[in-house]
Amino acid sequence: MKTLVCFLLLAVSACAQTLHIYTWADYVSPEVVEKFEKQHGCKVVVDTFDSNESMYAKLKAGATGYDLVFPTAYMIQVMNAQGMLAKLDHTKVPNLPNIDPAVLAKVTDKTMEHSVPYTFAYAAIAVRKDKIKDAEASWAMFDRPALAGRVTLLDDMRESIGAALKSLGHSINTRDEAHLAAARDVLIRWKKNIARFDNEGYKAGIDSAEFHLVHGYSGDLFQVQMENPKVEILIPREGVTIGCDEMVIPKTAKQAELAHAFINFVLDPAIAAENMEWMGYYCPNKPALEKVSPEFLKNPAITIPAELQAKCEVIEDLGPDLAKYSKVWDQVKAAH
Repeated sequence: MKTLVCFLLLAVSACAQTLHIYTWADYVSPEVVEKFEKQHGCKVVVDTFDSNESMYAKLKAGATGYDLVFPTAYMIQVMNAQGMLAKLDHTKVPNLPNIDPAVLAKVTDKTMEHSVPYTFAYAAIAVRKDKIKDAEASWAMFDRPALAGRVTLLDDMRESIGAALKSLGHSINTRDEAHLAAARDVLIRWKKNIARFDNEGYKAGIDSAEFHLVHGYSGDLFQVQMENPKVEILIPREGVTIGCDEMVIPKTAKQAELAHAFINFVLDPAIAAENMEWMGYYCPNKPALEKVSPEFLKNPAITIPAELQAKCEVIEDLGPDLAKYSKVWDQVKAAH
């Protein structure tokens, strides 16, 4: 009897382990999560955020319940500078060599000391091709008065100011106040046409044709397009922002061991390929790319031609100059 009681206590203890993940919506395949739970005899709880800034604010305000977080590279620079991130134990992540060196070359933490690239994505545009017959791959689409009320822009300071800067031929990381003032004026002009700034509803909106033109994340748009062929993804010829979202373990994590195990699990080539095709984002995992379908790699949201890729930029941490962007964003939001 004693043996049975001990066994049951051990079983309950093993199952009591819960990994708390804080990430973007629709960012990890439920099947992948289920497989991990089964393999590790644990429970995974996934909470979501809709912007790096809201995630950061929550953690800074004292939220300590998360074991694994998926911020964008520029925010990781901020979090690491403030001592919020744990150093990764590479011996617990034997699948790290699967990460594409070309992607590592574009991020700050090239040795993966505290972060591991998860996805490489773009903020692009999507149109309902049954509603817009003369769509063009250009940010100029947001100037069309005929689309007024049928348009959304991302409710994200860096993404939407970045789009306006790109439309003018400027860098998305500019510190030049004249460039930023010009981008502000472009956004205020675009604002007259948009239904709203939006980070979530644009997916259902473009699917239902409530919206005819949306600014959104490539993986989200890919998911909608897979269900609805009337949705077409376009990469503006002026260039777009590149976001590299990465996996980090906060210093406050209670299940750091399990967090390392999850990172290693999603870097397994077969799991990464399955996860990639489900969410529609490109995972920089070289062996996994050999396991995805050719159709997946042909999608414009996944593979961008080299000449256009050269015009795309990774969002960087701007340090004190971020205040210039906050000022512009406040002016855009207040404009009528």
